[in-house]
Amino acid sequence: MKRSGDSEGEKRRKRRKLLQELGDQKIAFLGPSDQGYQQLWDSSYSGLVLRKSFSLPAELHGRVQAALFTLRRKGCLLRDLVRVRERDVFTVVSRTLLGEPGHTYRYLNTRLFAIPWHSEDTEVKGQNCCDPDFRAACKALCELNTFFCSDVSLLKEGDRLTQCAKGKAEAKQGEDGDTGSKHSEDSKNSEGGDSEQSEEEDTESKHSEEWDIESKHSEEGCSGSKQEGEWETESKHSSEEEESCQVKPSVSGVAAGLEGTFPGWTPKAFSGTEIKPAGRGAQQNPVAQLKHSLTDHHIEDREKQASGPGCSQPSPRQVCTGPVKFNVTLLNYMDPAAMSQLKEEPYYAMGKMAVGWHHDENLINHSPVAVYSYSSHNDKGESSEGGSGEKECWRIGLKVAWDIHTPGLTLPLEPGDCYYMRDDLNSTHQHCVLAGENARFSSTHRVAECSSGTLTYIQSRCQEALSNLHTDPETGSHSLLALLPTTLQHCEEIHNEVEFEWLRQYWFQGQRFARFCSWWTGPMEQLEKDWKLMETMTMLFLDTVEEEEGQAGEGRREMAETLLAALTNRHQQRQTWRDRCHSSLAQTLPPEEAPVDRPFWGVDDPNMPLPFDLADIINRVESLLWRM
Repeated sequence: MKRSGDSEGEKRRKRRKLLQELGDQKIAFLGPSDQGYQQLWDSSYSGLVLRKSFSLPAELHGRVQAALFTLRRKGCLLRDLVRVRERDVFTVVSRTLLGEPGHTYRYLNTRLFAIPWHSEDTEVKGQNCCDPDFRAACKALCELNTFFCSDVSLLKEGDRLTQCAKGKAEAKQGEDGDTGSKHSEDSKNSEGGDSEQSEEEDTESKHSEEWDIESKHSEEGCSGSKQEGEWETESKHSSEEEESCQVKPSVSGVAAGLEGTFPGWTPKAFSGTEIKPAGRGAQQNPVAQLKHSLTDHHIEDREKQASGPGCSQPSPRQVCTGPVKFNVTLLNYMDPAAMSQLKEEPYYAMGKMAVGWHHDENLINHSPVAVYSYSSHNDKGESSEGGSGEKECWRIGLKVAWDIHTPGLTLPLEPGDCYYMRDDLNSTHQHCVLAGENARFSSTHRVAECSSGTLTYIQSRCQEALSNLHTDPETGSHSLLALLPTTLQHCEEIHNEVEFEWLRQYWFQGQRFARFCSWWTGPMEQLEKDWKLMETMTMLFLDTVEEEEGQAGEGRREMAETLLAALTNRHQQRQTWRDRCHSSLAQTLPPEEAPVDRPFWGVDDPNMPLPFDLADIINRVESLLWRM
């Protein structure tokens, strides 16, 4: 769903006000070496759970890491050309989507078409759609997904850092159940900076959502600088519910007070504890407390709730129920050495950002996100372990959305570490990815909101529209069964959805992956055939309105107005997609990755007329209305 212009304007105004009050000062954040780190984690970031590398089966690590390098070697991790604020930008991160057959994931006006898991327990149509190595890589990531589904579901309310290493972890190193608070890497600050990326957004900053420009989640990073006056990367939505992409901007805990105290921040159960701030921002002069005129966006401390396994007891914010079923994973790859420059994290001085602040978008409300992180020196998989110093370590940064008191938190990640964002953490907090020295893969598993994002869904929509079309079995001629304005509007809405949410999205970027896995080729060809029949239906509707020109009546006028609205919208969207396909950025891509302005009407079928001239048809309908 798109946000209203008034809503966006109000949020921008509030962000500008916050930035003005902050001035040049930085907000405090804590890393593992700082006093009070564990207390801050427990009180304000309790939905974050770290699973150290050693707590996963070694054979699973081996298969997953081999799979990541296989996909990288085959060249199927690609940068996305996404739409942010009416302009195209490339994501900084290269990615691909794997998941349940027929699933898609939408962020920043971009639909990704999932390469199926190819799991043994899932019947995948077209078993010869890819080579054995590629299929094996997909299966390995499906195994990881199965592990995450089981592991996240086993966690109980109250599990934090100390209980996240279960099973084999306890057998291997019982003492280290505290998988994170005592992380060996110090979280020392890098130099401060002043611009932000939203995951998928332009920064992607995201985004991010979308700031998608994500994976958001997940790691969706985009190139481009963040516009001034934006405190946070919001998920920029695309036309549909995008991405659940309606992300609240977030403002994190504001500046540290003198002597290492945080005015206004009183964590439960240890309100008297003084926390030593980390980072350059903590050494700034205190910032005047921001007025609670922003309390409508301020996220209050969550009340702890006693509950059993799974999600906490029902509350306004808890929607996820039952066993977790991750249906897609967004794979990300980035090599900092290949980037000309990475932006500095602007609010806390946490260091260089690979992915800016964002919420992961297009997810089931309050569903968990599970991330596998692996960094290495090169494509041969040589590990980066053994490096000395925070600079070489990839980290996750977190902050509480629209919170003006709580310090931020950084979590260092060694090769093979995993982390979960549980309960409502993704919706109430934002996270960013802070670049280490070496190349990094991540597999970000999520429960995508797919009510309108599966092949089954769009096929059922086509059936709805085409149920109004009758084809004579002898002559092959077509006719319409119903001519009501409401029927016309419904059919034309589906017509536009098929063309702009599926066909053009696929030919803009989704078809790039057909050379690795051809699973989507057949279904998209069928969608094109259905689309052509809908074009025929449009002309039949027009013929009906024109043939009855001598007849008066509100019903006929309503039909003409409905048809004009649908055609005008279609004409505008086609021009936008043409412009995107022929933009200067699109032209920089190699031929096998370049967007295709595919004239799928008429080219492959000599019996199908060439595309209708929408401008001409619109003029005809306007003239008709003028004469009524």
